[in-house]
Amino acid sequence: MVPSDHDRTGAEAPACLLGVDTGGTFTDLILYDGATLRVAKVLSTPEAPEQAILEGLRHLGLDPNALGPETLLIHGTTVATNAALEGKVARTAYLGQAGFEDLLTLARQQRPDLYALTPAPTPPPVPRSLCFGAPGRLDAQGTELEPLDYAALDAVLDALLAEKPAAVAINFLFSWKNGAHEAAAEARLRARLEDAGGDPTLCISRSSEILAEAGEYERGMATWLNASLSPKVRAYLQRLNEALGATRLSIMASHGGTLAPAFAASHPVQLLLSGPAGGVAGVAAVAQALAVNPVLSFDMGGTSTDVALVDGSPQLSQESRIGPYPVAVPMLAVHTIGAGGGSLASLDDGGALQVGPASAGASPGPACYGQGGTAATVTDAHVVLGRLPTDQALGGHLSLQGDAARTALGPLAEALTCSLEHAAEGILAVANEHMAQALRVMSLERGIDPRQCVLASFGGAGGLHLCDLADALGIEEALIPAYGGVLSAFGMLASPPARVLSQDLRCALDADGLQRAQVAHGRLSEEGFAALGAEAEEAARESALALQYTGQGYALEVPFDPTLATLAGLREAFEAVHEARYGYRLGKAVSVVRLRLTVRTAPALGHDLPDRHRKESATRLTPWPVVGHGSVPRVMRSGLRAGDEVRGPAIIQETTATHWLAPGWRAECQRGGHLRLRKILT
Repeated sequence: MVPSDHDRTGAEAPACLLGVDTGGTFTDLILYDGATLRVAKVLSTPEAPEQAILEGLRHLGLDPNALGPETLLIHGTTVATNAALEGKVARTAYLGQAGFEDLLTLARQQRPDLYALTPAPTPPPVPRSLCFGAPGRLDAQGTELEPLDYAALDAVLDALLAEKPAAVAINFLFSWKNGAHEAAAEARLRARLEDAGGDPTLCISRSSEILAEAGEYERGMATWLNASLSPKVRAYLQRLNEALGATRLSIMASHGGTLAPAFAASHPVQLLLSGPAGGVAGVAAVAQALAVNPVLSFDMGGTSTDVALVDGSPQLSQESRIGPYPVAVPMLAVHTIGAGGGSLASLDDGGALQVGPASAGASPGPACYGQGGTAATVTDAHVVLGRLPTDQALGGHLSLQGDAARTALGPLAEALTCSLEHAAEGILAVANEHMAQALRVMSLERGIDPRQCVLASFGGAGGLHLCDLADALGIEEALIPAYGGVLSAFGMLASPPARVLSQDLRCALDADGLQRAQVAHGRLSEEGFAALGAEAEEAARESALALQYTGQGYALEVPFDPTLATLAGLREAFEAVHEARYGYRLGKAVSVVRLRLTVRTAPALGHDLPDRHRKESATRLTPWPVVGHGSVPRVMRSGLRAGDEVRGPAIIQETTATHWLAPGWRAECQRGGHLRLRKILT
């Protein structure tokens, strides 16, 4: 049994809930006081993300110093993601098995671009001077072959400490079967550190604790990422915790649940999709409330677009990547591309129009923000075309400047020898194609016909592209959730405290294999309940077995109920998934790779979504000129009631987002303020 480390368990229900999503361009906040929801959107402060959070709290009329334990703030952060992508990680030593010191450098010997004749060398994650090998050896069953030689180990550890690393990653062979040698090495390292008068808070990560699964390279990369991110994430969470005073804090994890700050600080590899996970959780909650399924979602912010599939529930993956590195810890299956409202438009060497992945970010931002930006962006293109009116401030306080947008597009239009309007249309067409391809990756490449899905958009820029993307994919029904501009922040409130645990089994799918899976399920359940501090009847469990045809290199997950599962049922479920994904069944023997178990308690917000808070009484605004469509009607979303209908072309505006309803589409307001869009069939 492990001690509970979740600070929400056992505490009184909070009177005030705050969801905070820190993005590359904007920081979104949503406040629920038990009756209504209020939102705020402020420009992010990447160098000190907590400053934007404090500014957002003030926009909500809250004094950060006056908040107390009756307030719960659930936070999605990009600190770990940005540090990993930008290479701004801590100086980390790698302690592997003797003879396998270069394991992370050797990797899987796979070329990132198969047909590149002159590939650029990829720098190793850990310099050779920081790679060390420890004595001792286990066999493939976890049995000790060679005991740890403590005298030799001490010499290795002294050499390691002489390099003065900020963190250490420990990854021994077969530690997923038996972590005793790793635990002994960590204890010895801390003892040597104390003897030398070093920093007792040195961040040390063990692979048997971070990812106890087979695959020494993937396990080692997860451990190295965790160790190298720990100092920065720990420092950030400490600053945020101090700034918030007595406010209770939870952190959004990549698997769609929330973590206590202490656990998040020591397991930052679980935060690499912290922000996007909130959006997926939010759209899943809305889809459940409206009985909509399956849903293809895209979250278009200022810097990037995150695409996911919700088929009953969000999908998990252990094949994600962060930059050039694999991340084998369980994460929501999200495909991210560099296409956002702030994505820069340019011409390549051949004169072709390119959009992204470079972004104007939060500073200076798109030219129309009036913050000093001069390059053309997707947002500027919308302003030039009139789809984004300039008479309403973004987030209620950021004014748009149409002249600046037109000036930014001028050089691009001149180089293309076309009008400003045609240049703007070209920018949007390229951006839409990038996003449509990402949606195909999450649908067609998984054996799912996108035409059978509902397309849901959120993020500040998502509603401006929804109809165009639906048309491109042949989708006839779409969804804009209430508070779509800050849905990732809303998703934080709809996300429960959770743990995702796994155990490698590596056995045949037979009677013995089924029994091993059932025993493992019981052990992981006990561990998960203990970690959350919840009794079995207070927590929900969801488990899956990763299966493969014997000899295959990849596995597919099927649901697993230890009390109801049968060999025939599991085999049929696997072969059906295999046929849907790859188009065929082999009819060969099936093997069990691992068991994955998710344990979760109730979300802070509960299962009943609050109704959207309305302030404006006027529904219609002055029509606005849109290129190619004349003056089109404008509607304030907050004035719509359930059953109200809007037909395109039209612009639907709200404080945190603007939505373009294209010709041939109609939007109907649902209970809760969600907009259901349907293609008008002629």
